[in-house]
Amino acid sequence: MTPQKIALLTDSCADLPPRLAEENHIRIVPLRILCGDGEYRDGVDIRAADIYARLRAGELPQTSLPAGQDIADAFDAIAADGYDGVIAVMLSGGLSGTYNTVRLLAEERKDLTIRVYDSVSGSLGTGMMVLQLAEDIRRGMGWDELTERRVPWLIRNTFPFFSVDTLEYLQKGGRIGKVTAMAGTVLQIKPIITFAADGQLQSIAKVRGHNLVIRKLIELVTASHSGAARYNLAVANGGAPAEMEVLRQKLTEALPDYDHIWSGELDGTLSVYIGDGVLGAAVQRLE
Repeated sequence: MTPQKIALLTDSCADLPPRLAEENHIRIVPLRILCGDGEYRDGVDIRAADIYARLRAGELPQTSLPAGQDIADAFDAIAADGYDGVIAVMLSGGLSGTYNTVRLLAEERKDLTIRVYDSVSGSLGTGMMVLQLAEDIRRGMGWDELTERRVPWLIRNTFPFFSVDTLEYLQKGGRIGKVTAMAGTVLQIKPIITFAADGQLQSIAKVRGHNLVIRKLIELVTASHSGAARYNLAVANGGAPAEMEVLRQKLTEALPDYDHIWSGELDGTLSVYIGDGVLGAAVQRLE
């Protein structure tokens, strides 16, 4: 039977503020962060600020997949709330095994019809996808339309970009992917990264200094917007809230006809690999 009541599931790397997740009935499974003093659940009992402090103290935490029990508990809670369908949009498979773990556990459920998607993205990219899906569900979009057309469209048409203060943690954590290593700290060179087609991180530009970072992010978002009639925007930060507000203002001046603009803060998991001083901006073409 075609599901009639549809739930949304994602992971803590979607960087959804708790209020937005709650308002949109989006369930979040936390990735795990392994520190010198124990194991934590991202966004539940550890947050980005604690990660920054640990990195500055010389500790390099490790990240791990969500616990199977946390995923099972999320499915149980969804079923208990009367849902019969679940759309799960998870962190890029190029960065994490989270998507595969959720997919395998979903196959074991007989009480729910579940479709699990690799977002080929992370952070505000994934967050924008589930927020737009929540709106689509509110407007009455049905299961077949959502799963066959809408989710694949959003995955193909959501474009996040991030500036990184240092590549040190990406290199130490072995997540450098397609990002070109460079000695940028001394020269104040800031790499701009995005997600490659295979879901790994990829550097697509480098600029010198914070002011040029904002200009470059807006330039990249505007190019990806590509004249779309309808679109959403998003901005994010990791330890740079004031700069994010400047970015938000300038981005909305450059692209004023958006349906939504969302803002968020990077979660603990991604902070392990990119540190603080991070700015992000994204556009999502809706048609």
